[in-house]
Amino acid sequence: MNVRGYVKWFDTTKGYGFVVAEDGGGDILLHANVLRVFGFTSVAEGARIELEVQSTERGRQAVEVVDITPVAPPEGNAPEPPIDAAAGPLQPARVKWFDRVKGFGFVNIYGRSEDVFLHMETLRQYGYGEVLAGDVLAVRVTAGPRGPMVYEVRSWDYVARQNETADDQVSVDAEH
Repeated sequence: MNVRGYVKWFDTTKGYGFVVAEDGGGDILLHANVLRVFGFTSVAEGARIELEVQSTERGRQAVEVVDITPVAPPEGNAPEPPIDAAAGPLQPARVKWFDRVKGFGFVNIYGRSEDVFLHMETLRQYGYGEVLAGDVLAVRVTAGPRGPMVYEVRSWDYVARQNETADDQVSVDAEH
């Protein structure tokens, strides 16, 4: 059964959280393994989420994440990208370290040695609650006041879905 709702809370340490369903059928358990298959290790409170759900003896449980729509960040908290920043490509990166209490961390772009700053509000802007050392992400980078910084962060699943959509569109265009 397909259900939409919003993330009530998600705790990476516990490995699960709950989603409040729009259908009024009660909270839905969201396990970290289900989220991980979608390409996320966490999800921000309040993020809109679409799930495939099954009913169990203990209640409803997510079996697949279909989509996550991030919650809009509070005005002025997320670093602003330059006007032409969207032209840069999504690049593969691995989280070097991230401290949720401090609200920032660093990633390394594959093939480059420099550290790239990652702000907590940038994560929230794209639906992440936090990231862990070793997580693989797709990021867009711009020049920040103290060096390179991430201004867009996506999961690899997002990139794959975008590529599939683009490939489908190319196929449709080629048929006409």
